[in-house]
Amino acid sequence: MLNKQDNDMMCRTGREAPMGQAMRRFWLPVIQSSDLPAPGGDQKPVELLGEKFVVWRDQQGRPGLFADACLHRGASMSLARAEPDGLRCIYHGWKFAVDGVVLETPNVSDARFKERIKGRTYPVRESGGLLWAYLGPKESQPEFPAWPFMAVDDAHRINAVAVANCNYVQVIEGLVDSSHLTVLHASGLAKTNGADIDFAKKTTHMQFDASPVIESDETDFGFHYVALRPSGAKRMARIASFIAPCFVANPNGDLWFAVVPVNDERCNFYHVWWNPQKPIGTEPLRTQQLAFVGLDESSLARHGMTAETCDTPAAMSQANRYGQDRSQLRAGHFTGIHSFTQEDAACSISSGAIRDRSQELLCTADGAITRLYRTLLACARGVRDGKPLPGLSPEVGRVVGTSAELSTDQDWRTLVPHHRVVSSAAVAKSH
Repeated sequence: MLNKQDNDMMCRTGREAPMGQAMRRFWLPVIQSSDLPAPGGDQKPVELLGEKFVVWRDQQGRPGLFADACLHRGASMSLARAEPDGLRCIYHGWKFAVDGVVLETPNVSDARFKERIKGRTYPVRESGGLLWAYLGPKESQPEFPAWPFMAVDDAHRINAVAVANCNYVQVIEGLVDSSHLTVLHASGLAKTNGADIDFAKKTTHMQFDASPVIESDETDFGFHYVALRPSGAKRMARIASFIAPCFVANPNGDLWFAVVPVNDERCNFYHVWWNPQKPIGTEPLRTQQLAFVGLDESSLARHGMTAETCDTPAAMSQANRYGQDRSQLRAGHFTGIHSFTQEDAACSISSGAIRDRSQELLCTADGAITRLYRTLLACARGVRDGKPLPGLSPEVGRVVGTSAELSTDQDWRTLVPHHRVVSSAAVAKSH
């Protein structure tokens, strides 16, 4: 359990908060490329780490991230005129290019005034189906990471995002908690039997053992943890890697997550699948994959998990029982909740916008959860105390999640020999 002070330090990501300052030292996803405005189209408001911005493409297709408040007198740039080469504030006509160059200041007679100032824009990169931004100090800007899914084209990649109305840590916890999969997703895993979908084939075995052996190691990028389950005379090892401050490489080896705070009580949960050989980003494979896990647009909208629906009555809450259908539950479905994504979200959201961790009782199944807390707190304290942060190396692209069968005496760490271990945790058996 955590006291309130540590819980706040881990969860709060505003500009003045230690964890907020740590988050701003990394390249973070802002929005999916598919959700960006068309070149020269209207700008779109977005929120990230409790700050308001607008995203836009100029007529040449170059993306930009602007502070919502105009540099001059703070009028919202969501009101600005979208012109071919920049956004023009409607208050006094100041116009800014996507790189912050001030193009015009019509209410200032000094023609050189605009050369001495720069608009509030941020470094951005578009890659892997996502727009990324760096929001931290210029002198601390790290190299842009090369994640493995960035090497494939749209036809070989699936991007999806779900909005969860809770703190980001609660969503990440579900990604580093193997024992819940067999229980919470029992009905969904039962559907994997014989299903011709890559995700189903790689997860079907998890329906048979709710108490895996859990081990975790601190690494130079964050930590990895393994869930070990019997598999005949061998063991199945599923290794997930948490990369600071909010990324997870799934054990399936072809699935990457980012859980990015919108604010302290809402987050964007990004999913990326990739397959260099198989065109999973084309139809019908794309829709089949997304529908199987509840990430198709209609399922997300119906449960209030899109940017357009997260503030509507459709959003999961106690008032609508977090989307649970009790009649389905009585008819035999384990949860009565739509699919994997909605089941995870219901549990994360139902524990509160920011969970009070002073009241939780952890067990041996939660070894990776405690490791997560320590890693996040180390990030917050590190930036506060001027110490190096994990996960900032451009080499994070080498970090993988993986799974394989092992002999009973084979060390699972042989599956990730290139991960540099800082310290190891003792073996834990969940019951």
